[in-house]
Amino acid sequence: MQFKIGDEVMHASHGSGQIVAIEEKRLSGREPRLFYTVSINKSTVWVPADSNNASSLRLLVSNSDLTHCRMLLKGRPAQLNADRQQRGRDRMNSLQTGSFEKRCEVVRDLTAHGWLKPLGEADAAALRKIQEAVCQEWATAQGVPPSEASREITALLQEGYRTYKPDNNLL
Repeated sequence: MQFKIGDEVMHASHGSGQIVAIEEKRLSGREPRLFYTVSINKSTVWVPADSNNASSLRLLVSNSDLTHCRMLLKGRPAQLNADRQQRGRDRMNSLQTGSFEKRCEVVRDLTAHGWLKPLGEADAAALRKIQEAVCQEWATAQGVPPSEASREITALLQEGYRTYKPDNNLL
């Protein structure tokens, strides 16, 4: 089994939580299966433990990963595709892994794209949603309020802007 009781985890759709039990359940009249019982924001989510569905869970980002992501957020942004539809497909492909690092890259790159010209509705909505998830996990991992995590992330992005601002022709 990949996780144990007490592990702090991130669910791809529901956010951060903790494994509170591993139990056998029979759902929808099917054969009994093992499930991770995950407590998330006063809710309970059951994730099959014995299949690829457990891939919707991953351990909460570690402190060493946060250190790496701090460097990534203030680093050189990748140039995004000029076609908004292709940009959206590229973003979806990038986020499929569910990794925290990929989410930070998307936040950095969409933010930098917005330096060049205002983001369209789809890009702006995606940035808000992904940045909110990054802030929430960052805050949980650091044991700080989400507002503090948001301030730190914004400061890192601004540091990147000062280094790689568009008029430097470095994007």
